[in-house]
Amino acid sequence: MNRRLTATAALLAAALALPLAPGIAGVATAAPATVQQARTKLELPRPTGRFAVGQDVMHLVDRSRVDHWAKSGPRELMVTMYYPARPGTGHAAGYLGTEEARLLLASRRLDQLVRADVLARTRVSSRADARPLGGRYPLVVLSPGFGVHRASLGALAEDLASRGYVVASVDHAYESAGTAFPGGRMLECMACEQLGEDGRPVTDGRAADVSFLLDRLTGRHPAWHGAELIDRQRIAMVGHSIGGAAAAATMSADRRVRAGVDLDGSIWSPADLGGRPFLLLGAESSRPGGDPTWDANWPRLDGWKRWLTVTGSTHFTFTDLAVLGDQLGLPDPTSSLTGARSTELTRRYVGAFLDLHLKGRPQPLLDGPSADAPEVLFHRP
Repeated sequence: MNRRLTATAALLAAALALPLAPGIAGVATAAPATVQQARTKLELPRPTGRFAVGQDVMHLVDRSRVDHWAKSGPRELMVTMYYPARPGTGHAAGYLGTEEARLLLASRRLDQLVRADVLARTRVSSRADARPLGGRYPLVVLSPGFGVHRASLGALAEDLASRGYVVASVDHAYESAGTAFPGGRMLECMACEQLGEDGRPVTDGRAADVSFLLDRLTGRHPAWHGAELIDRQRIAMVGHSIGGAAAAATMSADRRVRAGVDLDGSIWSPADLGGRPFLLLGAESSRPGGDPTWDANWPRLDGWKRWLTVTGSTHFTFTDLAVLGDQLGLPDPTSSLTGARSTELTRRYVGAFLDLHLKGRPQPLLDGPSADAPEVLFHRP
């Protein structure tokens, strides 16, 4: 069984990792930082681009499909749209609902260590209901890891929007510890109870989700009021963990997605990308020979491709959880990277890939090792 899916299917706590307290293996327990949580103010790193960032939240319902986890009712998605915005417009946006934060922490047995309201109030740079900045921008779809809320990719989403992208960050129903849906519903992780050793039910389902999302964003009657910002000819998908596998599955099924990035996710279905570019960006353990699915699919990637790993990184290096863990005084004891450096490297390499393939801007960063990023290794198996 694959090492990543084993952890998530066998014990959801392993998938929802805020880093464990140093020296604790498997179960987080009380630590001196506990008494400081009431005074802790968490904040995502500020975006690096020149645009202010707006944020809208959408609920989408695909009535053509029955939800494959609930076995009843239509398939539903919650989507946060990030976009270039006019400075000074809109109002403060939230990070997580308090109950969403509580469920995430409880699933990792951190609810006695970190207060849910502290995590929920994490400060972000995007502004809710901000006025869009005119223009047309490439679209990037973000898909989170198995069991993890879409907010976990917030720092990346805000940075991409600040650099001139529209970003759609998706929560796939019943695949996170808890996601708030309209009508006061909190949908918890049915998939975590039902999934066996094969991740394809998740990746295939997410591929269908994303195709539906693209229909609703780029069709004749778009669901989002800012849809005129989207350049329909320039679409990419980026995902963490099983969300990265879903990027490959989506590209295999939907030719509208021109480029993809897999952030440390095993690729469950054979990738059939038809010459389109793909980036594998993984933890230190994802070097050649570390994940059999990457080894097997590497020859199938028949377009522009790179296989990069980050020395000192772990599976959640590429999410907000690394930087928030540092701010909470709970750094990942298995990683030698700070949360800030983790965020910086993720943003730099994902942003460079997208700038190259969606905007046509040369990116020497992707040509080979860089002196100012010695942690990033290029593999050519």
